[in-house]
Amino acid sequence: MKYPAQRLTFIFSAQSKSTGVLALAFTALVTGCSSIQSESDADPHYRLTLLHTNDHHGRFWKNSHGEYGMAARKTLIDQIRAEVEEEGGQVLLLSGGDINTGVPESDLQDAEPDFKGMRHLGYDAMAVGNHEFDNPLDIIRQQQEWAGFPFLAANIYDSNTGERLFEPYKVFDLDGLKVAVIGLITEDTKKLGNPEFMGDIEFSLPSVEAAVLVPELKKKSDIVIAATHMGHYDNAAYGVNAPGDVSLARRVSGIDIIVGGHSQDPVCMSAENLSNMAYQAGDPCLPDSQNGTLIMQAHEWGKYVGRADLEYQDGELTLLSYQLIPVNLKKKVKNAEGKSERVLVAEAIPEDAGMLDFLQPFQDQGQDELNIPIGNVDDRLEGDRSVVRFQPTNLGHLIATAQMEKVKADLAVMNSGGIRDSIEAGEITYKEVLMVQPFSNTVASVDLTGKELMEYLSIVASKPVDTGAFAQFAGVALEIVDGKLTNALVGNKPIDSDHVYRLAVNSYIAAGGDGYPDLSSHPGYVNSGFVDAEVLKTFLSQHSPIQASDYDNQAIQRL
Repeated sequence: MKYPAQRLTFIFSAQSKSTGVLALAFTALVTGCSSIQSESDADPHYRLTLLHTNDHHGRFWKNSHGEYGMAARKTLIDQIRAEVEEEGGQVLLLSGGDINTGVPESDLQDAEPDFKGMRHLGYDAMAVGNHEFDNPLDIIRQQQEWAGFPFLAANIYDSNTGERLFEPYKVFDLDGLKVAVIGLITEDTKKLGNPEFMGDIEFSLPSVEAAVLVPELKKKSDIVIAATHMGHYDNAAYGVNAPGDVSLARRVSGIDIIVGGHSQDPVCMSAENLSNMAYQAGDPCLPDSQNGTLIMQAHEWGKYVGRADLEYQDGELTLLSYQLIPVNLKKKVKNAEGKSERVLVAEAIPEDAGMLDFLQPFQDQGQDELNIPIGNVDDRLEGDRSVVRFQPTNLGHLIATAQMEKVKADLAVMNSGGIRDSIEAGEITYKEVLMVQPFSNTVASVDLTGKELMEYLSIVASKPVDTGAFAQFAGVALEIVDGKLTNALVGNKPIDSDHVYRLAVNSYIAAGGDGYPDLSSHPGYVNSGFVDAEVLKTFLSQHSPIQASDYDNQAIQRL
């Protein structure tokens, strides 16, 4: 049955007794049809607290400023559980996926500390994220064993057998309250995941799968939650991305709550269909509401734990309060001497001692190797997501140059999505290199005629901004007018249609990743076998000290 619009009443509350942070409390009444009938005149009254995180990306340990980390998260979650259980309620802890890729200590260990850590935290289920497919399927199966909770994905299939590769949903019986959780992943995963591991894996349309399964789940349960890795896009304006959570809610009625990930946003609305772009940690937060579905997302890296306190009775689900609880996040302020310092935005959350003891060996492993200096640079090499996906940067140019040099190519193309961090001025360690390039792609080359090269450059030069596909270049000067390539120079000369040029690329985009043309079957294609991070490490070492200005935007010579 189609839900009516939610009725929201806003109440700015005092500090939460369990977290000491400012909460935005409100009620959201959603009337639906329950398949569970009571033997008495009135249905039982249930209290449910839904906790959620997403896009963890290897952040099992706190950062250098003491922010987030799984040890503090455990303290917070245990505290909430104790409070809820004392009041007779139930807790469900979900993840929106993307546990893999982002921090060397995690990447080098196939995210073992992260998945085992989630088990210790008591996660009930997670959506499979696209970055889970940075690894082959056998690694994912190992991660499932480490986790011990369901990996949910209704729209991932083995193309040979037609069978789903993961459980599509899980129905939880919480002291009589039946809660169904369905997993869905973006249909873009075939494009975003590592193509080397995608050969026999197919991703169907999430909304099509949900349209079939949600009505079935309404018959089996009182509440239907979608744990998704699809992204939140205001008013369904998903642009070049695949449709996200707003589109799903509008297309498929009957989903009570979506716990999402992928776009890595704190989903806090300032008005209908308008996110609060000025949201700061500790501010009140109101989730999105579409077609009777509440949509939640808790930014990234475990910076927040999302908390929704719910009540269910007589077929009605009521959202009593919602907040994004910051996990030891800090903000910069000026102290009395006018100097900048970082202060907590909310009450400090102690780290759980048992969790610290468990995680410490994983954090220690490989530190000697990771912290070895490999070179130095005189200024910042820019790789921040908010910059490198919008314009050429010195780090993008440097990485492309390193790959071009390694395989003795004439030019190189690099996707911005493969650049995950910046390098600050000063000494450079191997750990910083792995932060920049965590995916373990290999460097490849392909020999193309000038005609083939122009066709290739015409496609990749037009990749839109604000996507991982946005291209960084080396060894080539481009003239782009209205998003179209009109001219290109290699070696300061126009491209000769009959001449053969060697192009350096990483194995990810060579196999069609990020929607690039597939070069892996071209007769001139050679995979060097050299891992991209090792290539960058060697280049930085051999060319140190690095002058950042040698790779600045002008050096890229985009005409």
